[in-house]
Amino acid sequence: MTTPAEQVPDGFAPHTRKSPLTDPWEPLYAKVVDGALVLGVRVRQAHCNARGFAHGGLISALADNAMGHSVIATIRQKQGHGAANAVTVSLTLDFLGTVQIGQWLEIAPRVLKAGSNLGFADCLVLADGQPVARGNATFRVYSATSRD
Repeated sequence: MTTPAEQVPDGFAPHTRKSPLTDPWEPLYAKVVDGALVLGVRVRQAHCNARGFAHGGLISALADNAMGHSVIATIRQKQGHGAANAVTVSLTLDFLGTVQIGQWLEIAPRVLKAGSNLGFADCLVLADGQPVARGNATFRVYSATSRD
């Protein structure tokens, strides 16, 4: 039986896209909402700074991840194939509050525009449903076969 601090909200499943950066933060969860990849995690000590709340770097990295994957998914859906990739050009976050151990951290992105060269997204970061940050990002879109 899971305790309330271990529960995962309905609709979330283990995030399948693994990365050496995010490995220490596992388990990460994801769900698709209106074509956007929403990420979530139950905050633990491994996610925290010396003050005991979620580190801004964690929030920034997950926001970048959620927005980037959402831009790529939108482009791939438009193109009808999986040949698009992207790299972050610009990432900005405004922190509105703190996230405590045991809270459910959720990054909900929205794709604003997904073009052939650039993609734009924003996100709202929530802790137990309350806004704790907002983010904006620009991505350079490129073909999977491109090497630049």
